[in-house]
Amino acid sequence: MRKDKDRYWDCLDQAMEASHGGRIEEALAWLDEALRVHPDGAEAHNGRGEILWDDGRIDEALIEFDRATLADGKFTAAHLNRIELLIEELGEFATAARLADELLSGRPHLPRPDRPLQAEVYYLKSKALFYRDDLEGSLFLVRRAAKAGGELGLYCAFEGQVLFELGQFLESKRVLERGVAIDPDSAHTLYHLGLVLERLEDGGDEGGAPAVGLESASEAFARANSLEPQQFPLPSVIEEAVFARAVDESIANLPRSIREQVEGVSILIEDFPTLDLVREERISPQTVGLFMGVPRTEAMSTDQPLDLDRILLFKRNLEKICHDQEDLIEQIQITVRHEVGHYLGLDEDDLERLGLA
Repeated sequence: MRKDKDRYWDCLDQAMEASHGGRIEEALAWLDEALRVHPDGAEAHNGRGEILWDDGRIDEALIEFDRATLADGKFTAAHLNRIELLIEELGEFATAARLADELLSGRPHLPRPDRPLQAEVYYLKSKALFYRDDLEGSLFLVRRAAKAGGELGLYCAFEGQVLFELGQFLESKRVLERGVAIDPDSAHTLYHLGLVLERLEDGGDEGGAPAVGLESASEAFARANSLEPQQFPLPSVIEEAVFARAVDESIANLPRSIREQVEGVSILIEDFPTLDLVREERISPQTVGLFMGVPRTEAMSTDQPLDLDRILLFKRNLEKICHDQEDLIEQIQITVRHEVGHYLGLDEDDLERLGLA
């Protein structure tokens, strides 16, 4: 028995070394060997799950995390990995929130919910609520995470992101600045600080002094881009006339039957959603397009004048999600088609069938 245990842990060590060296198949082979020695090894199942997740094999990874929690209900890492995977990869936010509540329940077959575990679970549940558009609930929980686990850069970054989505730009700026002070090389924190500074520079709140160590939003974006260029491209800025011409071409490229139906709909180009839209209508400050009015499918049952129907395109938000001008022009067309689809009262399947997705 002692020999088997030694062999099991030796296989885990070999798997970790192979994984760190980028030798994925070798690492999985060592973990398979570990499971032949000890079929209920929670550590080996969890290790397989982490490697499979990194390799993009999401469903297989979830199975391994499930097996790890069944093998050892008190194995914390597998529980947390499973919840995070459900949130980040599968969009199963309700299931993730339920599993988070179970971890906090203190049931004897689960890990003891000490303060470090509480902090991690509060943070994960906060993310699940965020993606379910419960921003207030998300804000409450990420603050509980910081109270339980200390003010980490990760928690500051996420709290600042939630505050930004709520339109609380000045408070978001203060929290994100603390995050940058804790972790100056967090691209995520720097990027969201750039978003906040951009809105404050644009007069999107009561104003505020420049962030400590940063002169402008463009500097924050540049620093985020230098750290993670693929995830945080620099804004692809184009002249207003070029942008407007791309919008006109987007309408011209619609099928004639669709063009005829949208002739009375105004298409307006603005930099960002207004603060009123963000705070009162709960529109994300990062929204790239928005239809406002009554869809044609409901127009007969309302007294609203048809000339109030309009599509808003938010130029600076569109510029931030594109790597170059060609990408931006394509994204303009996608956004116009999508918002036209909302005006027509179409669902996602209809949009795809008509070539508007």
